[in-house]
Amino acid sequence: MRSSGYSAYVQPPSRPDRNIALELIRVTEAAAIAAARWAGRGDKNAADGAAVDAMRFVLGAVAMDGIVVIGEGEKDEAPMLYNGEHIGDGRPPLVDVAVDPIDGTTLTATGRKGALSVIALAERGTMFNPGPCVYMKKVAVGPRGRGAIDINATATENLQELSRRLKKPIQELGVVILDRPRHDELIAEVREAGARILLISDGDVAGAIATGWPNSGVDVLFGIGGTPEGVIAAAAIKGLGGEIQGVLHPRDDDERATAEAMGYDLARVLSTDDLVASEDCFFAATAVTDGDFLRGVRFYDFGATTQSLVVRSGSGTVRTVETFHRHDKLSEFTNAGF
Repeated sequence: MRSSGYSAYVQPPSRPDRNIALELIRVTEAAAIAAARWAGRGDKNAADGAAVDAMRFVLGAVAMDGIVVIGEGEKDEAPMLYNGEHIGDGRPPLVDVAVDPIDGTTLTATGRKGALSVIALAERGTMFNPGPCVYMKKVAVGPRGRGAIDINATATENLQELSRRLKKPIQELGVVILDRPRHDELIAEVREAGARILLISDGDVAGAIATGWPNSGVDVLFGIGGTPEGVIAAAAIKGLGGEIQGVLHPRDDDERATAEAMGYDLARVLSTDDLVASEDCFFAATAVTDGDFLRGVRFYDFGATTQSLVVRSGSGTVRTVETFHRHDKLSEFTNAGF
C-alpha cells in the first residue's frame, strides 16, 4: 500500500477493455435521482445519505473489482462510501474509484444550481491518494489553455499568459473561484487584472469541468478547494483535453505534520498525470440540479429524466446522455417514495 501517493506506476494485471463509464452513468443517475427528492428541503445530510445508498446499491452490479480510493464525506462526517471499500461484482478489471455522491450538498439542500453526482475510475494503482490532506490549491484550464498555466505564478501572470494563448483580452476571460473568505486576496487580484469573475458557492468539480466545456464562459479555475474533488476533476479534465495543477494545502500544523510524516511533499506541484496516472480513465456525472452544461433531474407522471456527462480519456470521447426512468424501476434503487 502506498504511504505517500507517489509510487511508480505499475501495470495492473487487468485493465478496462470497454467504456465502463457508460455503465457508471447508471450509478450517478441513481444517486442524482435519490438526491433530487431532497432538493430545497434544507437537509444536506439526508440528501447525501440518499445519494450514497443509491450509488452503493448500483455499484454492486457493475462488472469490476473496485477499491474506493477517494470516498467523499470524511471531512464533514457525512454519509460516505469509505476509503478502502470494495465495490463492484468482483470481476476484472481491477480499478481505483473516486466518488462524490453529491458535489454540492449545500446546493442541493438549498435548491440552487450546479449540484452533480460524480464518479471517476482508473486502473488499479493509478489514482492519487491524498491521505490526510483535505484541501489543495488548484488551477485548471480547458484544452486551449493547456500549457499556459503555472500554479506557482501569480493569478495575474497566469491570466496574461492565458490571454496570449487564447488570443482574447483579459477583460473577456471568465474565472471561476469558490466564494470563500480565504480567497479575498485572490479575488481582489483577479479584479485588478481586469478579468471577469464567476463566483460559485460550492461544487468545484463542476467549476473545473466548465473550463473545458464549449460555450460555458469559463476559461480558468483558481483557488483552494477539496483534494478529493481535485482528483475527480482531473479524470474529467484528462478526458476533455485540459490541464489541472495542484499543491496540497494542509488546514493546520497537525495536518501538515501528519502529511510530512507519511512522506508527502507539500511543495510538489501535482500535474494532471500525477493526480490520475492512467491514460485510460473514466468519468461520469449526472446533474442533480440545473447547471451550466447539464439539466437537473425532472420528475414526471411516468418517472424521471436525467442528463449525464460521460468522458473517457483513452478514446477522447465526451458524451452527453439523456435518460428516461420509469417509476417501477426507480423503486429498485431508492427508498425515496417513488
